[in-house]
Amino acid sequence: MAPVFPPLSSPARWHGWVLLGGLAATLAGASAHAQRFDLDALTQLAQTRASEPYRANSDKLPPALADITYDQLRDIRFKTDRSVWRTEKLPFEAQFFHLGLYQTEPVRIHEITPDGSVRHLPYSGDDFDYGRNAFNPKPWGDLGHAGFRLHYPINNAAYKDELIVFQGASYFRALGAGQQYGLSARGLAIDTVGGQGEEFPRFTEFWIQRPAANATEVTVLALLESPRATGAYRFVVRPGAETTTTVNARVFLRKGAGPVNTLGIAPLTSMFLSGENQPMASDFRPEVHDSDGLMMVTGQGEWLWRPLQRPDAPVVSSFSMTDPRGFGLMQRDRSFASYEDVEAHYERRPSAWIKPLGQWGAGRVELVQLPTPDETHDNIVAYWVPAALPPPGQPLELSYELAWQGEAQQRPPSSWVTQTRRGYGYTKLTPEEQKAQPQYVVDFAGPALDSLPSEAKVRAVVTVDSNGQLIETLAYPNPATRSWRVTLRVQRVDPAKPVELRAFLQHQNDTVSETWTHLLLPE
Repeated sequence: MAPVFPPLSSPARWHGWVLLGGLAATLAGASAHAQRFDLDALTQLAQTRASEPYRANSDKLPPALADITYDQLRDIRFKTDRSVWRTEKLPFEAQFFHLGLYQTEPVRIHEITPDGSVRHLPYSGDDFDYGRNAFNPKPWGDLGHAGFRLHYPINNAAYKDELIVFQGASYFRALGAGQQYGLSARGLAIDTVGGQGEEFPRFTEFWIQRPAANATEVTVLALLESPRATGAYRFVVRPGAETTTTVNARVFLRKGAGPVNTLGIAPLTSMFLSGENQPMASDFRPEVHDSDGLMMVTGQGEWLWRPLQRPDAPVVSSFSMTDPRGFGLMQRDRSFASYEDVEAHYERRPSAWIKPLGQWGAGRVELVQLPTPDETHDNIVAYWVPAALPPPGQPLELSYELAWQGEAQQRPPSSWVTQTRRGYGYTKLTPEEQKAQPQYVVDFAGPALDSLPSEAKVRAVVTVDSNGQLIETLAYPNPATRSWRVTLRVQRVDPAKPVELRAFLQHQNDTVSETWTHLLLPE
């Protein structure tokens, strides 16, 4: 299954991700001879690699770095005055991460100059402050880096904030104005479920295009490699209140490698520990999560909302559709009172909304929910799985826009779920009856409901699968929040199996809300 990584915001957590896979031989020599290096040139390199056997990384860390501790690595800091493009006073700057501890496999980083040629950005010990570490980096040579980050003044013109990070496997994460790191994105996921074990492709090499003096966006190219796939990626990052990343991906299955069961496109990785639908009695915080739901819109325009949960055993949900219009892991609840955490500030964690560019064809959105003991582990994964894969050597080309959103985020045009709660108030049901007949309380709000007259009759359309029986359902206004509330009670048939629930609001013959689609987990 997917590895688990803590959010970057807490000083008590590891500020990076585990690097997996092998480092391919550097492409610097090949790319330097190209007249102009761009996505097409990178695609040719990725296609060539896909025709060759996978070569695992043979680089070894110097002994001084091989056994360092967490605190030792944290004491290694990049010198900000040595940021790439600082002396040129360009709007973007680049800084590097140092290898060590979990970061054992280097990536090569280059700059694409304005004329399209490539300049290697080598590792230099002079770029880092080693703190209390007694290291002598001079004999290490061009060690490579663990990753990099780009900076841009997204909150005010006087300071260049951290904008986007590429570090570990194919992971990256970005920020908009006023946001704090939360969920991550990935370039590709292979066999997260359904295979003989998950394979983690990794970006082995990067090319950062030097921005112009008045640039409002920055472009990054990346080579992806794994035992069963290669890929050429272009990221165009546009910072702002909502930072967007336009991704062009050309993926090749490797010739002669084993079959791929699940190819996950545009993967998102997040954390859900507790929420109003699944509180923790031992935690003073009402909710703890980087995302609270999976939102999707099908090719036919139906909006779906799946509240996240922390299961006792891995749970996989699939939503088949053709030409999806979007999906994402969202942090809808933006109130500090919902979290009460003055350090983590989960209300500032971004939502990540993926908008396909062009037609993606048939496939499915897949949601994987895993158990987790605490909030330092990412346990939620969502991605798109195409129904058909190309033969080895032929590209699977998909493009999408990934928006990192805060207060202003993607919503259905009608109305949406604001909270999902499970349980009873005062009732004459026994504890055994309550367990056998769970009750849900779901609130909906939005412009389609706001525009209805006060005397409007709104009904809840609720369906359950064959493992459940609907016992009771009601829809009524909630004047305290100017929303509509749905309560429903369902009887389990087989408690050892899950129950699929769906509910939406209807006025006359018009659908006036998204569809709440919830999984009642097995006992």
